[in-house]
Parts: sequence; structure tokens; C-alpha cells
Amino acid sequence: MDPRHLELLRQLDERGSVTAVAEATFRTPSAVSQQLKQATREVGHRLVEPAGRSLKLTPAGRLLAAGGQDVASALARVEADWEDYLGEASGEVRIAGLPSALTYLVPPALRQLRETSPKITLRTVDVDLAEHEFAGLTSDVDIVVAHSLISERPAGTNGLSVESLATEPIDVAVADSHPLAGRDELTPADLVDVQWISVPHGFPFATILTSIEHVTGRELEVTQRIRDNRLIEAIVSSSDQVALLPRFTTPKGAGLTLLPLEGVATTRWVVAVMAPDTAERAAVKRVLDALRQDT
Repeated sequence: MDPRHLELLRQLDERGSVTAVAEATFRTPSAVSQQLKQATREVGHRLVEPAGRSLKLTPAGRLLAAGGQDVASALARVEADWEDYLGEASGEVRIAGLPSALTYLVPPALRQLRETSPKITLRTVDVDLAEHEFAGLTSDVDIVVAHSLISERPAGTNGLSVESLATEPIDVAVADSHPLAGRDELTPADLVDVQWISVPHGFPFATILTSIEHVTGRELEVTQRIRDNRLIEAIVSSSDQVALLPRFTTPKGAGLTLLPLEGVATTRWVVAVMAPDTAERAAVKRVLDALRQDT
């Protein structure tokens, strides 16, 4: 049984279409289809079947795709053992994640890696997605920095490796001139008659607003839904609107006051999400150690 065929089936299982596999592996869809036919001939069982204009795995194909994952994990463990034997992790590690977490995790990690693991190169891409979308990035990068206010395992990450990096309070941001700015802390009842700037539906911070509505029995007035924290900061600092912003990466002295919110859960878990085989790489483990924050 050709391990390359197992890897191909694993890719199809993860990415969902021949076209996506072709794009990810720099092949044509025709070439991928031919290799799938060759794999079918090799094992003597149908591994794929038509699904609209594409193909999907048969039960036999899914079985071998799971075996492909086991093979990939085993190879990654061997590579990690070899790097440990050589005494120094090396290679490129690709990270994608939400900007508000990368801002305070990546700079100290880079400083530490320069001192302890100079042969590791970190490549970083910033993305801002709904919670359930982060898992899909693990097919293209080594580490996905995601977050959740519900649990340490973000939605959609079943079957993936998830490791905690940090926890961070989410505060209510108001302009320095806002009537609430002089308070030491706020409760849900303080926030039912204000205008809110929120993130889109499905983003973790939105669950805090839902919790406020549940506790107070009042529907909040959300005037805008914005992804970018810098834009939210600019609007809040120059208006009477309020928003939720992360405590560690919201700039100080920018016309904003951050106030703790009591009475609902407001702490997010910032986690690393990885494919199981990727998590075995020595370089990835070293980067994870550098990213972890005692917060």
C-alpha cells in the first residue's frame, strides 16, 4: 500500500473536494483524479464515488484516510525524535490567527525564538473569522491561534489538537468622557440603555452580549457590527457608543476607558489549534512553548 495514496485520501477527507486538494498540493484536478484511480486499483476496492461534480470518499476510502492520518502522525513523531537527537529544532512554522491575540503573543515569542531556536522561521498571517471557521485553516498552516468564550475547545475543532496559550479578560470600552467612565466596574444592568458596537454574529465576543440580554431580560441596541478592533476603538473614543474589547491589546491613552464587567462570563480562552500530525513536530512544539503566556 503506497503511503502517498493514504496521504491523498487524507487530504480529500480534510479538504472535501478534488479541486481543493489539487490547489493545496499544486497539482491539477485531473492529476489528483488519476492518482485516486490508481489507489483504487491498488487496493481493489472503490475508494471514492461521485458527489455532484466532485468526488467523496466511500466507507473504505474513509478507513484508509484515517490510516493516512495515523501514518502522518507517526512520521511527524519520527521527525521530532530526529530533531531532538540532533539537538536543535529547525524549519518553517506557519501561524494564522486573530490579530488581537497575535499582537501580544507573537512579539515575545519571536524574541524568545531568536535566542533559543534561531533555526526556526515563523511565518504569520492575520485572519478574523467566526469561531467555527478557525478549524478549517489547519489544512494550510501549522498553528491556528483561535479563541472562544465557551470552552478551551473552540467550535468545530473535534479531532484536532488544541492547546491553551493564554486567557484574557474582555472589558467594556467607553470613551473617557462617557458617563460610565468613572466607574470601577460595570454590571449587565448598567448596559441595557446604551448603544453598542458589536462583532458579527458567530464571533466569540457576541456571546457576551447574548449573556447580558439573558441576565437582564432586555434586548440590546446594536447599531453596528464591525470586525476590526482599531475601527471599533476609533468610533468608541469619539462617541457615546460602547463595545467589548480585549484587555491586553487595546491601546492605553487612546481616549478609551476599559471597565471590567461583572455578572457574566467575560474571559476568553486563546488556544492553538493544529492537525494531530503537525502537533508532533519538534519545531511546532518549540513555537507553542514560546507562544504560551502566563496570564
